[in-house]
Amino acid sequence: MRRKTAARLVALAVGAATAALLSVAPAGAVADGTPASPGEYPFAVKFTMTNIPRPDGSHYNSACSGALISPLWVITAGHCFHDVNRVRVGGPPLYPTTATLGTVNLSASPGETRSIVDVRQSAVNDIALAKLSAPITDIVPLVVDPIPPQVGEQLELAGWGATTDVNATPGTVLNTGTVAVGEVDTDTIGVHGVYPSPYTSACLYDSGAPYFKPVGTTAGILVSVESSGPDCPHDQLETTSRTDVIFSWIYQQIAAG
Repeated sequence: MRRKTAARLVALAVGAATAALLSVAPAGAVADGTPASPGEYPFAVKFTMTNIPRPDGSHYNSACSGALISPLWVITAGHCFHDVNRVRVGGPPLYPTTATLGTVNLSASPGETRSIVDVRQSAVNDIALAKLSAPITDIVPLVVDPIPPQVGEQLELAGWGATTDVNATPGTVLNTGTVAVGEVDTDTIGVHGVYPSPYTSACLYDSGAPYFKPVGTTAGILVSVESSGPDCPHDQLETTSRTDVIFSWIYQQIAAG
């Protein structure tokens, strides 16, 4: 009974979200990218993690990126949530974590911030879903694409990470760039920079950043999320985790609440 109910909710959610996207007219962080314009890609999330424990008893702060995929859920990299030994874990975060979205520049606008209260880890690839403490109702979530990506397909990247690996710090400005799919593997895709430079690439603290097909400037269709890659900026393949291979699992988690 629960499985049938979840499937029905998934179909309704995807149908409604797709209809919303189709009604929209088509259209720093990321190394060698461009700063997002005000109001652009409000679904892009900046995670702030504080007081993360180390095995020696000390603590540190960190950050990740992500994207809103329902009023209560954000998608990001699984490795953003871990225990003291950096093993991926689910459930309530083991350190204070907030998600900020609805802004492109923290100095100009604080955006909307929620605490993360629960985490669900994918068993397939480096992806986690993070539940917000309260829903976001004024931003259109990304819709997860159920169709496998194709080599040569171009995607947009939006992240809150650093712009270089040298003395890297989390960004306060949302940066974007265009990449192309260079290879498709079982649960990942490799992407490389296209615009504004072949060296356009994800950087530190961009983990979990969305790769998506824009629909206008405020909505889009999610294809993958940032996982790992060479030092940035670079013109090599970046490893990103496919979302189509866990499409059903994602919407089952959302439906289950």
